[in-house]
Amino acid sequence: MSRRDQIRMTAEEADAFMAEARTLQVASTNSDGTIHLVAMWFALLDGRVAFWTYGKSQKVVNLRRNPHITVMAESGDVYEELRGVSIIGRAEIVDDPDLVLRYGLLVFEKHWGSTSDDAVRAGIAQQAAKRVVVIVEPDRVVSWDHRKLGGVY
Repeated sequence: MSRRDQIRMTAEEADAFMAEARTLQVASTNSDGTIHLVAMWFALLDGRVAFWTYGKSQKVVNLRRNPHITVMAESGDVYEELRGVSIIGRAEIVDDPDLVLRYGLLVFEKHWGSTSDDAVRAGIAQQAAKRVVVIVEPDRVVSWDHRKLGGVY
């Protein structure tokens, strides 16, 4: 078995990793062909990686022109702990107010906790008014979990 096969996560492992990961590296392509790379908080929306951002942000401008996107979440401080998931695909930009608010509540709950407070919900709704949700439609998923090597290199 190749080293690549040894460290590949199963689909279930990759899903669990993405459910617990907090920060996503997001790459889009600028008009001059260079890469625009940013870190975004994210959450899973109906099982798909999604993040929200301002509708006029550079990443959205880039993705409207060219929907190709690569995202990556990773963790680990030393080689034997490295693990991550990279998704190559296309971005679906959603500006439906109900879905944007639904996502805002979801990402708030993931990172800060309950959204049951009316003031919290109102604050999220105010933010949602200027945002869009970007959903990553995967074409290819690459994963790695060096913990599976058991310290043997």
